[in-house]
Amino acid sequence: MVNDKNLKGHAAMFVANMMWGLNAPIGKSVLAEFSPLSVTTFRMVGAAIAFWILSFFCPKEKVESKDLLKLFFAALFGVVFNQGSFIFGLSLTSPIDASIVTTTTPIITMIVAAIYLREPITNKKVLGIFIGAMGALTLILSSQISTDGRSGNIVGDLFCLTAQLSFAIYLTVFRNLIIKYSPVTISKWLFIYASMCFIPFSYNDVSSINFTTIPINMILQIGYVALCATFLAYLLTMTGQKILRPTLVSMYNYVQPIIASIAAVAVGMDTFGWQKGIAIALVFTGVYIVTRSKSKAQMETEKNS
Repeated sequence: MVNDKNLKGHAAMFVANMMWGLNAPIGKSVLAEFSPLSVTTFRMVGAAIAFWILSFFCPKEKVESKDLLKLFFAALFGVVFNQGSFIFGLSLTSPIDASIVTTTTPIITMIVAAIYLREPITNKKVLGIFIGAMGALTLILSSQISTDGRSGNIVGDLFCLTAQLSFAIYLTVFRNLIIKYSPVTISKWLFIYASMCFIPFSYNDVSSINFTTIPINMILQIGYVALCATFLAYLLTMTGQKILRPTLVSMYNYVQPIIASIAAVAVGMDTFGWQKGIAIALVFTGVYIVTRSKSKAQMETEKNS
């Protein structure tokens, strides 16, 4: 049975990935008006400001000096390399290729967790990841192909793969750091460091924008990308990461194409067929199987009992 604490972690990860799934069509609309560098900067700076404002209303938490350095590297892997590589990859390859590459995240995370955290690669975990991946791929391949005329590109695909590897390293290598501090404390430092790293590369793009001419509907969409798909989504992810194992956290990546597909159907951009129904069932079956797999701590407890 899933206890209340685990239920909170599952709910946090589901809502976070729901926001990221809705970010696909909204972010695509924003990218039609602004460069990838500008959009990524909006996300990082907007989230940094929001987290620092929120921190003033939360209990004060002192971060050790050695952990501030660790948080800098966590920001590189969890935000800068992850978001930066994916945006550049998406600009070079097709959306469908980028979506397919994202399905590798749970596999990469399982391998990194096995190497770094000594988490066991169990039969249930492998089976759950395989079933979930089949569901996500079925959903992606059954959706309408993008009409932007771009085909896949190996360099773009490799950038997208680098983004997934970067996030897998973040989930596993920095897990103890994430558990040590509150989600707000972790996030405010992650995004201030990420903004400092990214602004020098995006300054020319952002400074050339005439902000007075941006229409209200575009401002609202940018607001969603920065505040919902970044600020709230990362806050929820931190909450889920403190409770759930890295591989299970990464499994919720499969929820994103489901939400994106439902949104496309809702606005008339796609239709809902039996393939999508099967795909959604496979994804949630895969997530459930992974939740039933045993952790390293559970195996050690059984061995000593």
